[in-house]
Amino acid sequence: MMPPRTNATASPTVRDVAALAGVSPMTVSRTMSGGQNVRPEVQERVRKAADRLGYRPNQSARNTRLRRPTGLIGVAVTNLGNPYYGQFALGIEDVAAAHQRHILIGNTREDPHREAQLLDDFAGRQVEGLIVVPAGNGVATLPSSVPFVLATREVEGVHGDTVLVDDVGGASAGTASLIAHGHTRVAFLGDVSGIPTARRRFEGFTQALASQGLQFDASLLMPVRDAEAAFDEVARLLGQHNPPTAFFSTNNRTTVGALRAICDHRRRYPKGAVPAVAGFDDVELADLLGIPLTVMSHDPRALGAQAARMLFERLSGEAPGEPRSASMPVTVRRF
Repeated sequence: MMPPRTNATASPTVRDVAALAGVSPMTVSRTMSGGQNVRPEVQERVRKAADRLGYRPNQSARNTRLRRPTGLIGVAVTNLGNPYYGQFALGIEDVAAAHQRHILIGNTREDPHREAQLLDDFAGRQVEGLIVVPAGNGVATLPSSVPFVLATREVEGVHGDTVLVDDVGGASAGTASLIAHGHTRVAFLGDVSGIPTARRRFEGFTQALASQGLQFDASLLMPVRDAEAAFDEVARLLGQHNPPTAFFSTNNRTTVGALRAICDHRRRYPKGAVPAVAGFDDVELADLLGIPLTVMSHDPRALGAQAARMLFERLSGEAPGEPRSASMPVTVRRF
C-alpha cells in the first residue's frame, strides 16, 4: 500500500486514493459518485483515504465529461468596486440558490477587450447561462449556445432578454424636481458618448428642461464616469464666474465626486450658495452632508433578481421564443 503524497503543492488524484485504500481507481470513482455497486465497508475505506489525502473530486470536469449541467451562472459586471453591483449580484444569487445553482462573477472595468476575455472564460467553464452588464457601448460576441440576459443596458444588434431601469422617466422626474426648486442652470455629469445608460438619462434630463422652455448649455456637459473625474469637473465649474446652481449625476460614483467637491468648496467659501445635486442610485450618508439632494432610486437587488428569473425561465424553456424586455421603476426622493 502506497503512503500518501508528501509534496504539499501536488493535488491528490484518484490513483493516489485508490493506492491508499487498496482498491481500483474505478472503485474510487464509483464511491465518489454515490457508491453504486460498491460494498459499504469499501466505500468507508475509500472515503477515509480521500479525507486523509485531502482529495476532492473535480465535479466541474466530471459534469463536462458526462455532458451534465455544471450548475454555474456567469455574471459580468463593469465595476466590482461599486456597491451597486454587490447588491445586483446578491439579487442574482438569491434566485440562483433557489434553483440550486452557483454564480461566477467577473469584472470588465468598462473595457470591451476584458469583456471578451471574460465571456470566453465563462464559456470555457461550461456555464449554463450568462447575465451581462455590457461594457461601454457594446458587448463582445456572446457564445451562441449559452442563454443570456443583458442588464441595465441594451446593445445595438444584440437580440436577447433585457432588464432595464426607467432611465428616461427617472431622469425627467429628477430634473423636474431641480427646476421646481428654482434651478435652471444645471450641469450634467455623465459619459453620454460612451455609456448607454448615460445617454438615456441625458434624454430624460433634456426632456424635462425643454418642457419648461429651458435650453441646455452644452458647456455644462461633463463626460465623466467616476468619482475622481466628477470631483475635478465640479470643482472647476464651481470656480467659474457663473457656476451652475445644480448638478445632475448619472450614477452613484459621480454623485460621490460631486458631493465631495461641493463640500470642499463650501469649506473654502462658507457664505456662498450651496449647489443642489440630483443623482441616480442611492448614496450612503449623503443626506447627512447638508447639501440639497434629490435621489432617483431603484433597487439593484430587485434588478438582479429579475434578470436571474428571466434567465431561468429561458433555461427551463418557459420563456417565449422572442426576446423580452423588463423595466424597473425609479422613485424620486428629496433630502
